[in-house]
Amino acid sequence: MSEQSHLNGAYYGPSIPPPAKKSRSYHRPGGGGGSCNPFSWCFSCICGCIFNLIFQILITILVILGIIVLVFWLIFRPNAPKFHVNDATLTQFTLSPDNNTLYYNLAVNMTFRNPNKRIGIYYDRIEANAEYRDKRFDTENLERFYLGHKDEKDVSAVFVGQQVLPFNNDDKSEYNSEGTEGVHDIDLRLKLRVRLKVWWAKPKFKPHFECDLKVPLTSGGPGSNRRFERTKCDFDW
Repeated sequence: MSEQSHLNGAYYGPSIPPPAKKSRSYHRPGGGGGSCNPFSWCFSCICGCIFNLIFQILITILVILGIIVLVFWLIFRPNAPKFHVNDATLTQFTLSPDNNTLYYNLAVNMTFRNPNKRIGIYYDRIEANAEYRDKRFDTENLERFYLGHKDEKDVSAVFVGQQVLPFNNDDKSEYNSEGTEGVHDIDLRLKLRVRLKVWWAKPKFKPHFECDLKVPLTSGGPGSNRRFERTKCDFDW
């Protein structure tokens, strides 16, 4: 009792931390904190359904188109048209050294062939361009015609005249080199406008043929004894 009176009721043990303050949370109506907005939820759900529906429609359309293309190919088995240059006769191919004027006389015999069994081909336009060193020196429009199933047709074209060409020194050097051999590299390019006859449908296309010809000059010189070799041309849609 005397010891407790001496301390006068004071506590001299370890320090006691102050009590923690209670934090107050304030929530505004509709401002997060796990709150749910029915309008926002419905809008996002509707948008998701619409996008999902559009995606499914696009996939369905692509699948249907793929099936149609596959059925079309299995029924018709389409093949690209064939084109050959059977013969080419070059009787004049003279380049004037003064003004780069090319004097030419070129006759070409060609064969168009349709290898398809169930597809017809309308050749509505045939523009034949004769070129040398990537420079066109003449153009001829050929006759229009129709090729039936597994059919072919022979067509002729004659390029004769003169044309000033923008030749540089490399072009002239190549011309002189070919003149020594008697064989000239001439390109024949055909720009086409065709229609395919497939049952009732007639789809239109604008393909072209490209032919790299090696034509001997027959009017004397080293190429007079050489013969032109039949050339198959490339087809591109």
